Amino acid sequence: MSRRRKLGTKKKIALLAGAATLAGGGAFALAATSNAASVQNASTSTVCQGLATALGNNEKFIADQRAAPDALSEARIANREAVLAEIRRKQEASGCEVGESAQGSPAAPADPPAQSRPPAQSQPPAQGGGATAGAAGGGDAAAGGEQVCKGSTVTLSGEDGAPAASSNQFPAGTKLRVTNLDNDKSTTVEVTSVSGSCALLNNAAFEQVREPGKFLIRRALIEKVG
Repeated sequence: MSRRRKLGTKKKIALLAGAATLAGGGAFALAATSNAASVQNASTSTVCQGLATALGNNEKFIADQRAAPDALSEARIANREAVLAEIRRKQEASGCEVGESAQGSPAAPADPPAQSRPPAQSQPPAQGGGATAGAAGGGDAAAGGEQVCKGSTVTLSGEDGAPAASSNQFPAGTKLRVTNLDNDKSTTVEVTSVSGSCALLNNAAFEQVREPGKFLIRRALIEKVG
C-alpha cells in the first residue's frame, strides 16, 4: 500500500497562493528595474540632445562670423571656440557622442519674446550706463542671490536683442545676476536659450558689465536670483 500522503485542499490553496506571490514579486521587480532604466536613458538622451544643440548653435555662430567678419569677429570666434571645447568635454563626461552637433534648440523660440518684451529690469540701466546698470539690475534681488557656478568665466554670445543670457545649467525663465568683480558692475538678466556655458550674456547684457576692450570676464560672480 502506498504511504504517500495526500495534500488537503487548504494546503494546496496556500501553496498556490505563495507561488503566485513570488511570481508577482518577481514581475514587479523586473518592471521596476525596467522603468528605472527607461528614466535614466531618457535623462541621458535629454542631456545629450541639449549639448548637441548647444554645439550646433555655437558652430553656426562661428560660421556666420567667418562669413561676414567685422572688427570684433576674431575675439568672438576665440570665445566661442573655448565654449565648443567645454561642450565636447561635457559630452564625453556625460557618455554622449563627442562632437555630435545639432541646431535649433527647443529653448530657441524663447528668444523672440525676450526681444519684443519690454525689458523692465534691464533696459533702463543700458541707457544710464555701467555702474548704475549694476545697481538697477540687482535691485530687489540683491538680498536673495544664491551664488552658482563658482570659478566660471563669462563672455558674450554675439546675439542682439534685449539684455538676456543663455545657459547649459538653468532653464529658460531663470534669472541670473552677473557681477564683474574687476569693475563692480552687475546686471540681472533672464535665461532665454541654451548654450555651452553656465552664463553666456548677449551683446546688450555684456555691455552693461564689460571692461573697455575686453570680451571675457575672468573674475565673475554669478548668482541665481528671484
